[in-house]
Amino acid sequence: MKLNERSVAHYATCDSPTDHAGFLRKRVERHHHHGHHGTSYQRRWFVLKGNLLFYFEERESREPMGLVVLEGCTVELCEAAEEFAFAIRFDDAGAKAYVLVADGQAAMEAWVKALSRASFDYMRLVVRELEKQLEEACTSLAACRKSPRRSSSGRRRHLSNPALPPVQEKQHVLENGYSTWGSPDREGGHTKPPPLPPRRRSAAGSSVPALQESPVSPETTCFAKLHHWYGQEIAALRQEWQERQKRGHP
Repeated sequence: MKLNERSVAHYATCDSPTDHAGFLRKRVERHHHHGHHGTSYQRRWFVLKGNLLFYFEERESREPMGLVVLEGCTVELCEAAEEFAFAIRFDDAGAKAYVLVADGQAAMEAWVKALSRASFDYMRLVVRELEKQLEEACTSLAACRKSPRRSSSGRRRHLSNPALPPVQEKQHVLENGYSTWGSPDREGGHTKPPPLPPRRRSAAGSSVPALQESPVSPETTCFAKLHHWYGQEIAALRQEWQERQKRGHP
């Protein structure tokens, strides 16, 4: 892969969003004469942008010292003399592995997580999974739109057993704005009105005359007449109570 050095340096220091940044110690292998080699760690400022990992000599440096392209690699913990170490290893045989050391456990875990998600291979898997979820959601929505809607006009189901057929609610007949009991039943007749409450007989010696029989017959089902008749009874009882209060009887 050929990279334009000037363009890469500009991208490393421009105001583009940074996915992760922080100090890490980078292991350096030093080879000496006579076949001897030593290992040392250099503290560098690392910046992750997309799948490019830059490292600088200092945080305020304007040009990166190096670049790691995070494609075809794995990020894993490794055994090293230093604690909190992890490595970036490439699939190609003979490729250089980068061993880095964080300042603590939390920093190490954050770096491993960010680097593992930086490659385009990972993003491709994420996009495929999102496309699958979107397709399933669209299929479910289309199925819901095709399903018939339940009609709720004048019908209700049994709450105790939803499997039973819906019950048709009877419409009440209105007479002069009042609900009546005159709706026809299944046999073609008329349902009877609810039974009237027992009438109170006038007390012995009371000046209140005995209430007459209700003029509302079973054939007359107007609620207005019933309401007027009950009002007369309440007025008579109130008058009787007031007279008892005057005589000193509770």
